[in-house]
Amino acid sequence: MKKIEILYEDDFLIIVNKPAGLAVQGGKGVKFSLDQYLKTLGASLVHRLDKDTSGVLAAAKGREAAGYLSNIMGTEGKTVKLYTAICAGCPKPDKGIITEKLLIRGSMKNSKTKYKVIETKKKEILFSGTAENTSAIENLEYSILELELGTGRMHQIRRHLAMNGNPILGDDKYGDFKLNKKLNKAAGLKHLLLHASRIIIKDKFNIDISFPLPEYFNYYYNTDIKRMNNKINK
Repeated sequence: MKKIEILYEDDFLIIVNKPAGLAVQGGKGVKFSLDQYLKTLGASLVHRLDKDTSGVLAAAKGREAAGYLSNIMGTEGKTVKLYTAICAGCPKPDKGIITEKLLIRGSMKNSKTKYKVIETKKKEILFSGTAENTSAIENLEYSILELELGTGRMHQIRRHLAMNGNPILGDDKYGDFKLNKKLNKAAGLKHLLLHASRIIIKDKFNIDISFPLPEYFNYYYNTDIKRMNNKINK
């Protein structure tokens, strides 16, 4: 079982840091899920994160709190959910709103994702083991984004960024599969680089909780080709 950190708790609300790879709900092939753990604390889900997404998630204690929090989650002016992602390329303009409709259970739904480019970087990455059995150094351009959900559709951020031409690195469902495979081999990319970094619940609670990025994001903040080459050669 993955360690689950409790970031905040009171009589009505509990906020945890969900690790990547942990499903929030049970299902086929799921041995343990976050909602099972929350039940042991007398809490229930009021919003969700993808299995592959890490970060801050809120749950309610008791039926009254669950009804109230479920109603205000995603309501503009009452809750704010912020995410950090690392995506391929650089979105243009460097901040904006993606409003492409998404197909949800057979019908097209209005969707809204705000984004802001925090930083765009280029990194030299050594890709080895090509068809010609040679190695090549390529420049990878990628961007660190802050995102805010205006709606909460399934896989919304992942789908919107992919549709915008800037898939999240490590996304094995909507991403650039060739690039992910190369980064896995060259830089050990094994996780979706999407993290729920902060949640603000206003109204009755007035709570603002954030949590730092997991360690596997660190590689994309520092250019260190020597360290990378050593890793490849092991």
